[in-house]
Amino acid sequence: MSRLSRRSFVNALLAAGAATVAPPILAAQAAGEVDVIIVGAGAAGIAAARRVAAANKRYALLEASGRPGGRCAVDAKIFGVPFDLGAHWIHSPDSNQVVKTATGFDIYPAPRAQTLRVGARAARDSELEGFLAATLRSHRAMADLNKAKTDFPANRLLPKDLFDWQSTVEFMLGPFATGKELSEISAFDMARAVDREGAAFCRQGYGALLAKLGTGFGAQLSTPVEAVLWGNKFAVDTPKGNFIGKAIIVTVSTNVLTSDKIEFIPPLPKRHLDAASKLSLGSYDHVALEMPGNPLGLQKDDVVFERADGTKTAALLANVSGTDLHLVEVAGSFGRDLSAQGEDAMKAFAGEAVHETQWGTVNGAWESGTRAAEAALRRLGALGEGGDDKPTKRRRRR
Repeated sequence: MSRLSRRSFVNALLAAGAATVAPPILAAQAAGEVDVIIVGAGAAGIAAARRVAAANKRYALLEASGRPGGRCAVDAKIFGVPFDLGAHWIHSPDSNQVVKTATGFDIYPAPRAQTLRVGARAARDSELEGFLAATLRSHRAMADLNKAKTDFPANRLLPKDLFDWQSTVEFMLGPFATGKELSEISAFDMARAVDREGAAFCRQGYGALLAKLGTGFGAQLSTPVEAVLWGNKFAVDTPKGNFIGKAIIVTVSTNVLTSDKIEFIPPLPKRHLDAASKLSLGSYDHVALEMPGNPLGLQKDDVVFERADGTKTAALLANVSGTDLHLVEVAGSFGRDLSAQGEDAMKAFAGEAVHETQWGTVNGAWESGTRAAEAALRRLGALGEGGDDKPTKRRRRR
């Protein structure tokens, strides 16, 4: 398909009649006409593609980067063991749709207890009791909006008399849990968030699990969407051609939406852009250390927090899945500052929006992608209000 100029792209699509529907196929379409265009092949995009494919509708799954998975990726070459470069914690595994969909992976519960350090030593029993009491008080406070009618920053919910554990608890509930400072998070969102205390790990890597779920669904890689026509008609412009659809699902991050990397025609409403700007991505980085022989004497997947005096703190995930790999977890404003300074700063110090309750998690992205796909299928008349697929009408052969 020949490449059109942006102006001719818009004019041609505005003048186009109804698209001719070809027989349904599972694989993603090359440039041309499809039922659903899906922009982005992260967790939400893959979930949307799987749902549309299950309804026997044609789709195009378009990914700007050279691999599917978005911010969920694994590398097994650097250390010789699976190393999640992005998401690693599997939240709420008992209800996690990603876990329920995947097969053939070793998924096991994460330890529920944490290790606490005070300086170079382990915390004493009295210190551990004080820390646990401060944590319990804070969890209760975060769920108590006291019948508030207007939103406010979540840090206002946190008790101010946690003394030695103030900074540690602020890190645990903010940067470590969400990638953001509590002052950057909505109190209403924090109170509605599901309990994420239950967690699990995947021995092969969370990135490997998500990549497997995307296999066979034809993500078109290195195909950045440069323009989106939406309204009465739906179409996108890419370096590999143009796609026309009856519905479109955009799963790119809020940062991309507000960066003008994709031109929307007509422009997105200001209220949408304002909302996206307030839901910017957090910062969560792994500083990986290989320490053979377990010199720290920690257990498999041990999570270590320290008594901190400010925001310049981190957590340690030790002996990942029983290997020699240790991850120093830096997040929030401190992690963002370190990341901006580059790899050397990370090394010196060490020595990752639209789900209502599971924001900031891979499972939340997956469920939001599935919901968006079902909304698109209803638009196409392929899904009933109860969520059941409508039978596909087939012509009789003569």
